[in-house]
Amino acid sequence: MVVRVWGICVGVMALPARKRLRNIARWNSLSNQGYLYMGKGKFMAKRIFEKYEGNPIVSPKDMPEESWYTFNPGAIKFNGEYLLMMDVTKPDDKIQFWIARSKNGRKFIPDSKPVDWPLLENGTKEMTVYDPRITKIDDNYYILYASHENGLDARIGIVKTCDFKEFERISIGSELGNRNGVLFPEKINGLYCRLDRPFGDEKRACGIWASYSPDLVFWGKSRPLTKDGQYFHNGAKIGAGAVPIRTDNGWLEIYHHVAPTMNGFIYRLRAMMLDFDDPSVVIGDSKDFILWPEHDYEMKGRVGNVVFTCNAILEDDGTLKVYYGAADTHIGLAEARLSDIIDNIQF
Repeated sequence: MVVRVWGICVGVMALPARKRLRNIARWNSLSNQGYLYMGKGKFMAKRIFEKYEGNPIVSPKDMPEESWYTFNPGAIKFNGEYLLMMDVTKPDDKIQFWIARSKNGRKFIPDSKPVDWPLLENGTKEMTVYDPRITKIDDNYYILYASHENGLDARIGIVKTCDFKEFERISIGSELGNRNGVLFPEKINGLYCRLDRPFGDEKRACGIWASYSPDLVFWGKSRPLTKDGQYFHNGAKIGAGAVPIRTDNGWLEIYHHVAPTMNGFIYRLRAMMLDFDDPSVVIGDSKDFILWPEHDYEMKGRVGNVVFTCNAILEDDGTLKVYYGAADTHIGLAEARLSDIIDNIQF
């Protein structure tokens, strides 16, 4: 006999019949309560986010031009609408940014054309761009994203807009081998602050760093995130995801966690709390994963077994919306109570 729990097959034939039935009943009960079976008779990761039943909310078929993949959007509320700035891969296998808009946060309509992205300072186009994060500061919206040019490794690009029609380049704000740039929504100790992920050697563990700038051009004072004085790292790779959210407890950061498996990497989401005055200090981390791949549209695609976010929108009623990339192919929506996410953090 095999029990299927959220797509995971659990063999139980080796157990005595009575114990087998008790375990089946327990697994079914815990699964129905929203717990994820982790193997060896253990349940973890009580479901905190609820995924929209109409997922995926954006797929390649929804685009006005032929597209292969739609994924990893930056997201923000702008002029009374929800706005997604999506990674869209065309048949030439290059990624463009494309905006989609929605009145209700669920039904999105893509613009007729991709974003008219600004050229580099030397007048050339980037080879590819991806994974935008959008931060509002005063009347401007700052977009940090991964930039590749002339076959070089990733760097963090910074562009701003006030209307999502015209975009102005500020800088390429990092050395080679850095991405997952996320700008805090306010200055810290008089300086702009961002999270980023220098990764140099993909064979070694990669963690999140905090960096500072007086002008969004020159960056320094870079420090790795630490918890209890130790380098904070809990996966093969971790990287900043959403723009940090100010809470009563500290800066809430939803980040991606990459773990190796026998079937390749799996990308899941966690949450951490950062110190108000020194965001390089982690004061709390999730007890469990808060979002993970489980459906076909999250497990099969350009990169399978992936949920990945570049955003989190906090509503006035305390609901947190996350528009996440699913298998680097589709976009899904998940919602949770902010209080439930914080309750899941171990301080």
